[in-house]
Amino acid sequence: MESEPYKSTGLFKRYINPNKIFQNREVLRHSYSPKELPHRMDQIDSIAEILAPALQGATPSNILIYGKTGTGKTATVKFVGAELENESSEFSPCRLVHLNCETIDTQYRVLAQIANHVSGHDLKASDRVKNIIPATGWHTDQVYSELKNVLEQAGGLQIIVLDEIDKLVKKSGDDTLYNLTRINSDLFSSRVCIIGISNDLTFKDFLDPRVLSSLSEEEMVFPPYNADQLRDILHQRAEMAFFPDVVSDEVIGLCAARAAQEHGDARRALDLLRVSGELAEREGAERVMVKHVNGAQENIETDTMSECVKTLPAQSKIVLCSMLLMAASGQKVFTSGSVINVYREVAAELDTEALSHRRVSDLINELNMLGIITTRVVSHGRHGRTTEIYFKSPTNDIRTVIMNDSRFQECGILHPLVKNHEKGE
Repeated sequence: MESEPYKSTGLFKRYINPNKIFQNREVLRHSYSPKELPHRMDQIDSIAEILAPALQGATPSNILIYGKTGTGKTATVKFVGAELENESSEFSPCRLVHLNCETIDTQYRVLAQIANHVSGHDLKASDRVKNIIPATGWHTDQVYSELKNVLEQAGGLQIIVLDEIDKLVKKSGDDTLYNLTRINSDLFSSRVCIIGISNDLTFKDFLDPRVLSSLSEEEMVFPPYNADQLRDILHQRAEMAFFPDVVSDEVIGLCAARAAQEHGDARRALDLLRVSGELAEREGAERVMVKHVNGAQENIETDTMSECVKTLPAQSKIVLCSMLLMAASGQKVFTSGSVINVYREVAAELDTEALSHRRVSDLINELNMLGIITTRVVSHGRHGRTTEIYFKSPTNDIRTVIMNDSRFQECGILHPLVKNHEKGE
């Protein structure tokens, strides 16, 4: 018996109103690449000056770029890279390969992604390498060898941009960077230049000095935007994003001022303006008002991490407390074994039955899956493997939520956290 065709209930009809607010909201997204970058001309010129020798067949210096989130690092590098690709000749082609190391965070994935990108870039179908590297299954040495073959076949200069490079280093160590910074010695027809982008200056602590020396031949720091600069950026995007007369100078100025207070973050300013527009749109308003900006800020500031920590089971909080205590003592990275030792001490003082080694390891893995901590497995050859644990972000907010629990405030062994909590450190 044939089933009846599905009949729509019209669920979305009431949400599809004539759009009076946005003409192109995508220009307010982080992924949008503008044709002009206000207040980043100095940085554009500096990067262009470093990369310019590539147009004469030379290998440019590697660059490390630092700056807080939303300071235009990625947009500037992409802008300069696109200009370089357009300027480069057929005889000395330059190509930009951009990788986000938040997701591409192992040596295998990085090498494979570079090879797969380059193998299909500006090559005729008959010239492309036949074997695209699979997502898993090859030995890393085989992937590295195939990458060299791909680079040689492509020729020219490949500018490898490792965005959020600190995520790669903290998860997988510096083997990837060691290989990439030395790959030019194995190439004849092609060259590689590395640009690392990070908002974490401390990640250099995880690097071998030889890797750091090769990677940071040139270093740049992007300063935060001030309120006036953010206002210019928002004006530029608003002209493309909204219909005329929908957004006032007052609204743009307010979004800029609020974001300037958050370390001059242009991404935050763009999010604030976009969400303000979306709230006005849902309300059926014809203009974006100050009340929409206030509502947008409340939406954006909903702290999902704090809510996540607040709702953790008691044993998970004790494990997390143990790691916070170790971090407060100055340890940046700790092993699962050392965490379990501290956990047992904290559990004893709280008069709570300690869980087994395996169960605590499970809780550490759960905290990692929630994004509260980050873990990586380090191989020691014949001596086995160790799980290393660290906080990838400042622990202030996590500590505040934890220390609001009276049980932990009264625990003597956790007094260092209470003192830091009271100081706001």
